[in-house]
Amino acid sequence: MKNSPKLVIDTNILVAATRNRHGPSFALMQIIRLGQVKMVCSPALFLEYEDVLKRPEQLLASGLLGSDIDEILNGLAATMEPVMTHYQWRPQLRDPADEMVLEAAANAQAHAIVTYNLRDFGPAKLFGIQVLNPEQAFQHFRLTVTRSTKP
Repeated sequence: MKNSPKLVIDTNILVAATRNRHGPSFALMQIIRLGQVKMVCSPALFLEYEDVLKRPEQLLASGLLGSDIDEILNGLAATMEPVMTHYQWRPQLRDPADEMVLEAAANAQAHAIVTYNLRDFGPAKLFGIQVLNPEQAFQHFRLTVTRSTKP
């Protein structure tokens, strides 16, 4: 895992992964669990994951229970690398809610932010951080995955 790419995962990727177990977001989360890439995350971003994934409308759309989300997040927490945000560069982005994603990536010296909101993270390039969607991340880092049934 030493030379594994370090990625910050935007919340919309986790949302997509819990809603579609056959899509690229779910496949990316498998890659993370298998240790082919390293997911880095700040405490604030992790709390956002929990908040969004446990919203009633999200639970309904994903077909998961709160306990399922706890299991998913516990699994991620066991494999991810925590990053403390010692430096904040706000405001950089047009959506203030995205600032914590960029700050986690900059503080962790991540290779990329993986998101479906590519346009929102344009300033990440100033920090030397690529902004990719899941498909682009698979191509760029030459990742492969085997299918599973758990998010």
